Amino acid sequence: GGTACVVTGQPFDTAKVKMQTFPKMYKGIVDCFVKTYKQVGFRGFYKGTSPALVANIAENSVLFMCYGFCQQIVRRIVGVDRKTKLSDLQNAAAGSFASAFATLVLCPTELVKCRLQAMHEMQMSGKIIQGHNTVWSVVKGVIQKDGPLGFYRGLSSTLLREVPGYFFFFGGYELSRTFFASGRSKDELGPIPLLLSGGFGGSCLWIAVYPVDCVKSRIQVLSMAGKQAGFMGTFVTVVRTEGVLALYSGLKPTMIRAFLANGALFLAYEYSRKLMMKQIDSY
Repeated sequence: GGTACVVTGQPFDTAKVKMQTFPKMYKGIVDCFVKTYKQVGFRGFYKGTSPALVANIAENSVLFMCYGFCQQIVRRIVGVDRKTKLSDLQNAAAGSFASAFATLVLCPTELVKCRLQAMHEMQMSGKIIQGHNTVWSVVKGVIQKDGPLGFYRGLSSTLLREVPGYFFFFGGYELSRTFFASGRSKDELGPIPLLLSGGFGGSCLWIAVYPVDCVKSRIQVLSMAGKQAGFMGTFVTVVRTEGVLALYSGLKPTMIRAFLANGALFLAYEYSRKLMMKQIDSY
């Protein structure tokens, strides 16, 4: 599921990070794509793909594993049998709990991904003299400068994004599946309803938490040039100096990516889960 998500959405994610961190460099999504292609070539759209793959595979593996555990916890809290189907709201709460665990594996890999994606802009703006263009060089730079804890720059803003965001993510997904199932079992849904449900869930997540993600990207990328203020300090600075709309820079590529990538994520997840369950049942 994580692999499908990255392969489908990486170019749009790259545009998102560039536009969030350097909003004055780009007039819009088309301008960002054109300039990136001219400056770095097609490979520029897939900068940070390796850590993005690691991030998404790790995050979604932990997320969906913990989602199952958290569903059982929610069943205990509301006092129902472990095989009872949860409501869409209860599933949303379980997803929100699960995201807190996924954040711990996501933050370090996302920091490396964001820095690779915005490396060219950091050099162009003069914030750093020479960029590190490989995963290993970025990892080594973080360790040398800040130690192992440097990988958790932006952890608080990542948590602020993930916990409420995944409430809307799983809530939107389950609500959409309920709509398409219209009385039938959700497990009987075909690929198109699953794609649309996943896309709707992803869109709900990003609409709800986009300003938080914008602050997170700035903290993780700009900390290459020196120590950054925390979440509230960065948030206030952006609003004062650039205005509220700066917090929504890169929203368009994010929404395109959210629908496509999360549709692919849930489609791959549901079908791989069914395949694995059949293998288990056959033993």
